Amino acid sequence: MCGICGQLNFATGEPVESAAIRRMTQAIAHRGPDDEGYFIHDTIGLGFRRLSIIDLVGGHQPMFDEEQTVCVIFNGEIYNYKELRHELHQSGYKFRTASDTEVIVNGYKEWGTDVFSHLNGMFGLAIWDIERKRLVVARDAMGIKLIYYRISRDGLIFGSEVRALVAADQFEPAVDSVALALSLRFRYTPSPLTIFRGIRKLAPGSMLIVEGGECREERWYNYTPVPFSETKHEGQATDELLELYRAAIKRHLLSDVPVGILLSGGLDSGLLLALMNEQGGPWPAYTVGYGDSFKDDELSDAAETARLLGARHITVQLDRREFEEALPQIVRSLEEPVASSSIVPMYFISQRARQDVKVALIGQGPDELFGGYNRHLGVYYGDWWRSLPRPIRSSLGLAVSRLPRNEMLKRGIYSLGVDDRLRRYQHVFSIAPEKQINGLFRDDVLPEEQGSELVDYWRALLPQMQHLDELGGFQLIEIRSSLPDELLMYSDKLSMAHSLEARVPYLDRTVVEYVQRLDARFKVRKGSRKWLHRRVCEKFLPPQVLRRKKRGFAVNVVDDWFDAAIGSALPALLTDEDSLIFELLKPGPVRRLLEAHQSGRQDNHKLLFSLAMFEQWLRGARIQSERRPVDLTLA
Repeated sequence: MCGICGQLNFATGEPVESAAIRRMTQAIAHRGPDDEGYFIHDTIGLGFRRLSIIDLVGGHQPMFDEEQTVCVIFNGEIYNYKELRHELHQSGYKFRTASDTEVIVNGYKEWGTDVFSHLNGMFGLAIWDIERKRLVVARDAMGIKLIYYRISRDGLIFGSEVRALVAADQFEPAVDSVALALSLRFRYTPSPLTIFRGIRKLAPGSMLIVEGGECREERWYNYTPVPFSETKHEGQATDELLELYRAAIKRHLLSDVPVGILLSGGLDSGLLLALMNEQGGPWPAYTVGYGDSFKDDELSDAAETARLLGARHITVQLDRREFEEALPQIVRSLEEPVASSSIVPMYFISQRARQDVKVALIGQGPDELFGGYNRHLGVYYGDWWRSLPRPIRSSLGLAVSRLPRNEMLKRGIYSLGVDDRLRRYQHVFSIAPEKQINGLFRDDVLPEEQGSELVDYWRALLPQMQHLDELGGFQLIEIRSSLPDELLMYSDKLSMAHSLEARVPYLDRTVVEYVQRLDARFKVRKGSRKWLHRRVCEKFLPPQVLRRKKRGFAVNVVDDWFDAAIGSALPALLTDEDSLIFELLKPGPVRRLLEAHQSGRQDNHKLLFSLAMFEQWLRGARIQSERRPVDLTLA
């Protein structure tokens, strides 16, 4: 796990400035405190910061092949590198290190850009083909690692974080109003956009290829799930999934440094710990708590899981004061506003875990793969809803619309009635209607036609959805969009803020591609979610753990703190006409949102939290610019 950055002046042919590459690399030093490396020659410059995990002595980067024709910088882990190393060795390639990076070097020589299809892991990487003067920058299939890029006046600059790009050109990026509108609708900025105008995120499973004076983006990962030809028996599917889990976790435990687990009180991390125990232990397990007054405090549940499974339980206790004091720093670490309640515990638990370990496994993935959220029930039963006669749907929808609060239910009823598949999915993901969001903006801030960008991007994924049922299609979009752009993004940023590598074994390619071939009955059954995943859990977890209610990662706690703050400090952020958000938004509609929430007529806490996070982000960027010549300043 590391940080990478680089610049290729393909447009002008001018030499890269060594000072610029060093500024970029220094900007992401927190991602790799153990080592640094550079390759700067003529129009190309590459920078690297290392967090040493595998081959502590021999893994220095940039790394070259024996003939010095290929140069690689790489952030992430390749879990099947030993198998690939053996295969390449059989083909005559020589290896000088025991690192997974060298597999990428020789794999590119053997397979070209098809090497990415051979890799099972997480990565953001760059390959400089010295003989062809060709640069390839790629992101892993699941989007676990990030790549930001910008086409500048000179050519391409890229990096693991936005701050590296800003440091390169010492420019002041402005807010992209279209991306902001999408961010307020979804609580994150969807790829390929970022909140910054002119800066983009490389989409999961995509690559940039720069050669012959041109830069193009291509999707290298085009896996198209095809349902299994024969209907699987429940026992067979359970056994097959278990073996895939076992193999994935064994791979994800490969490390030359200590490993731990971020443990909640739920099923996913409990099963993860149980399967880790098959490979060793006892493992250090880290949990965040908030006090007995909160009904979803997970300390007691996690402590019981740790005791039952023999883990060494380490806890972090947070209170509202720490939440409010830490929020600005958390927002700065994220670089882009993400209005998820889970960012707070993720930041603090990563900070505590790093005191003992360099690697932590986390249980993200089963909710998206197996339908663990309420929205999945809506999507699953959506066909039934759309089969009802329109007059009945209209009457029921009108009755729901008159209910006080219940905004999620109202949006769900509307979303499931949309005929176009991709637009229906977009509405399901939204926390507020597009018209309401656009109404917050000042006149002339948004372009006239701006509502379809996300759907247009998703349309490129339609061929991969052609064999999938309604729920499967929605989940494919989820895995390609909301999961990497929200959960995986903040997990990467907040763990690496403390130089901790977070690994997600449930998102191993073998697991994801298997589950995508299962039909919906293995995911949702009789109103029960994550059906097949639960069958595996039953083999390892006792009844008291299996019966626990899904709590979420601090959702109610942080939302309660936010609601309390609405009664004290936060109204100033959303009603003060000098707040920075009102350079783009109109005070009146924002104030009415807050008043409707405080009166109890509507439940607007998600949108209000998004607005407050955006204001915190703007203020943090401006404060940073006053302290240092270059940072995430906004024009």
